[in-house]
Amino acid sequence: MGAEARVKEKGITLPSQATPLANYVGAVRVGNLLFVSGHGPIRDGQAVTRGKLGRELSLEQGYQVAREVGLNLLATTRATLGSLDKVTRVVKVLGMVSSAEGFGDQPRVINGFSDLMVEVFGEAIGKHARSAVGMAELPMGIPVEIEMILEVE
Repeated sequence: MGAEARVKEKGITLPSQATPLANYVGAVRVGNLLFVSGHGPIRDGQAVTRGKLGRELSLEQGYQVAREVGLNLLATTRATLGSLDKVTRVVKVLGMVSSAEGFGDQPRVINGFSDLMVEVFGEAIGKHARSAVGMAELPMGIPVEIEMILEVE
């Protein structure tokens, strides 16, 4: 089963593609690789969630935010490629988590994104190399920003 069929079967709704907030594009294709810019929990140019993990937000809330960011990344991917079925591998992911001092569960937060990729693409395509790091601040006070590199047909 392809990614588009999985999205439909699971009732996953992708948002409309986000407009970049500064001087960059949402994705750049080079050969068979698609570099997708960092995305956050942004809708209509506004942050829908703000705060730091370990202070204003719990681990569980962070997990959900990372999943939402994944939906935004998938929306950009679909808009760029025309179909999620053109993704042949989620290659590399960088997950950045705005973290209060002492918060060390960044990998568990970014699992919200990683679990979504496996749900949409399956194990063989969706499992990826990944870094999950804590940040002092992220743009607009968002708690999570994620970028990814995809192999595409």
